[in-house]
Amino acid sequence: MSLGCKKVPFLNLPTPLEYLPGVSRDLGINLYLKRDDLTGYGMGGNKLRKLEYFLFDAQQQGATMLLTVGGTQSNHGRLTAAVAAKYGLKCAIVAIDEYPGEVSSNILLDRIMGAEVILKEDDHQRSEMVQSHETAMAVKERYEAQGEKVYYIPMGGSNELGILGYYDCAQELTVQAAEMGISDSRVITAVGSMGTYMGLFCGLRDIQSPLSLTGVLIMPYEESVRAFAKDYFDRVKEGYGLEFDAEKSDFHIDEDYFYKGYNNSVPQVREAIYQMARKEAIILDPCYTGKAFNAICQMVRDRKIQQGETIIFIHTGGQPGINTPHHRIEFERELSDGIKIL
Repeated sequence: MSLGCKKVPFLNLPTPLEYLPGVSRDLGINLYLKRDDLTGYGMGGNKLRKLEYFLFDAQQQGATMLLTVGGTQSNHGRLTAAVAAKYGLKCAIVAIDEYPGEVSSNILLDRIMGAEVILKEDDHQRSEMVQSHETAMAVKERYEAQGEKVYYIPMGGSNELGILGYYDCAQELTVQAAEMGISDSRVITAVGSMGTYMGLFCGLRDIQSPLSLTGVLIMPYEESVRAFAKDYFDRVKEGYGLEFDAEKSDFHIDEDYFYKGYNNSVPQVREAIYQMARKEAIILDPCYTGKAFNAICQMVRDRKIQQGETIIFIHTGGQPGINTPHHRIEFERELSDGIKIL
């Protein structure tokens, strides 16, 4: 089933759906991992599914450059840079943040792939969203004055077009789950700018998939996250003529485990990262997947996930984030005792 939009199909799909025996034993559940960290370019991640659609639209408009916004260490920015490099486009990434003091993690990868990174310090007078948009438009104007045709992609690729990558994934995942005999599973994904969650929500609903969906909020929202979801859904419904409706109560998004910040350093999240790495040899990141996996562990403890329940966790990538300076310092502090110098 399709919503009629075209894309540049550069991904090797479907991504694997793997059973995790060690972590499943630890938690008393049946945990599967949808490996969207293995999507390819630029070290992979969920944003590439969205960028297939953005790239087609940019090419149709004759763009010579991709411009996007995000955090200093934005995974979406990194993958936008990757797609731009692969398809011969220039790229710029705008962030409202301080320079972290070094070129590392995603910023390093952005620059390796040739993207310009523009950092503007927060003026603390207007919202970061307003400052981000204003700065991006100024950058767009500068490049257009140089003769570039700039295509702007919003934060996280989270708009009506951006949901299509995970609308597709919902259908892909439904087929995989049926083939593996786990159609009664609950899908769990991190919720940041919400494009991945909304794509899954719409895709699962549109084909009446037996899979259920829970989002794990990884950052605070200025307004009610369900009000935001409802507004986002209404725009998607109107844009594509969806034949079903949704109310705020239909968006199952758990808000209990984001620890009062975005991309903040959290000991429990690092412990969850260690558990996944030491039992399954899979690396999570401290901003999105580590926080979401920690939430799964806590939801088992809090009986929001029942013993024996089958869970499909979406691995959205982001592993370069372990090298972000404020996270790396904490990893070094906790892990240095295992380094022996002879």
